[in-house]
Amino acid sequence: EEGFLPFGLFIVADGMGGQEKGERASFLATEVTAARMVREIYLPLLGSEEHVSARRPIHEALTEAVIAANTVVHETVPEAGTTLTAAMILGNTAYIAHVGDTRAYLIKRGSIRQLTQDHSLLARLVELGQVSPEEAINHPQRNVLYRALGQAGGLEVDIYSQPLPPESRLLLCSDGLWGVVPQNEIATIVVTTPDPQEAC
Repeated sequence: EEGFLPFGLFIVADGMGGQEKGERASFLATEVTAARMVREIYLPLLGSEEHVSARRPIHEALTEAVIAANTVVHETVPEAGTTLTAAMILGNTAYIAHVGDTRAYLIKRGSIRQLTQDHSLLARLVELGQVSPEEAINHPQRNVLYRALGQAGGLEVDIYSQPLPPESRLLLCSDGLWGVVPQNEIATIVVTTPDPQEAC
């Protein structure tokens, strides 16, 4: 039964615009996105079979949830913003919505792969070959984002669908982790620590 598939919703939002305002922005973004996803995806899964055809496509619901969160953040804390990376797990698949430079990684058998693309000026410069990955580590513009929640007008949301192989791990984190700890060290910690909370 599809309604009994494993389900989880995990969100990381890193606020900007001063500590208090940034915290408010990240809280609102998380709250709105989670509420919309539970209402649009999870609760219908628990419903009767006659409602199966009426279920929303997951990517569409994820996109609209993040756009709704963007509107709330912009209207409530207009001088702040936040990144947001949300992963909805349904069965053996992760559906990921992403804006900003919080990241989703897939870790399996000691290897680590970044699933999301940073919406930062620096990531774009590296992509264009104007800055090397080595130069990027201490670059003065490494925290400048060109896309985040809280902006006026339309927001483009990146959506990813990722199968989760057996024994794999999904890691969501802000630059407070990936900007400080090398990727290979992150992978080693995750796969050698049995308890996820302890790994964190």
